[in-house]
Amino acid sequence: MQLNTLIERVEVPAREGRLVRLAAGRRVRVTTETGGQVGDLFAFTGDDLSEHLSAAHTRAHLDRLFPAVGEQFVTDRRRPILTLVEDTSPGRHDLLIPACDPARYRALGVTSPHASCAENLRHALAGLGRELPVVPQPVNVFMDIPVDPAGGLAWLPSPAPPGAAITFEAVRDSVVVVSACPQDLVGINARGPQPLVVEVVEGARA
Repeated sequence: MQLNTLIERVEVPAREGRLVRLAAGRRVRVTTETGGQVGDLFAFTGDDLSEHLSAAHTRAHLDRLFPAVGEQFVTDRRRPILTLVEDTSPGRHDLLIPACDPARYRALGVTSPHASCAENLRHALAGLGRELPVVPQPVNVFMDIPVDPAGGLAWLPSPAPPGAAITFEAVRDSVVVVSACPQDLVGINARGPQPLVVEVVEGARA
């Protein structure tokens, strides 16, 4: 199998989000070039945004907290949307925590405007002329939130080293938004908010 050439490369500035379109069979690779940066990844089928990748349905589908390489994420209609095809990070990714939003930062004591993954998603989708009534729970790539035996959560710095990448293949035509998480009050971003790189490539062919 051989991967074909790069189709698109998008730099996602720290604290911002960017959108890419994936035809079925194409791949999206998210890289933390500096290391330690969490990315909130959202995916929708087509441009109408009526069906989205669902963390809850994926957990039920797989009987595990996060897919292994070769396994699929599913939508709120329980249809496959993305397949995890490669992961060069330590494999710590989260499917429990919702996207940060203005209310989250207010609860953390922020009184001035603060970027958030929820608002980054809305801004990225604005170019489609669509409004999003509810922000879906994202796939939090490179985010380490372990669960202890008593059910408690720990918010640990991302262990992803510089250059770590995770790659997904589209099962169906999709819109994908990646937010370089702006969280700077809880220490999930190991070096503070940093940029991410998103690349779209052709899928593998025999």
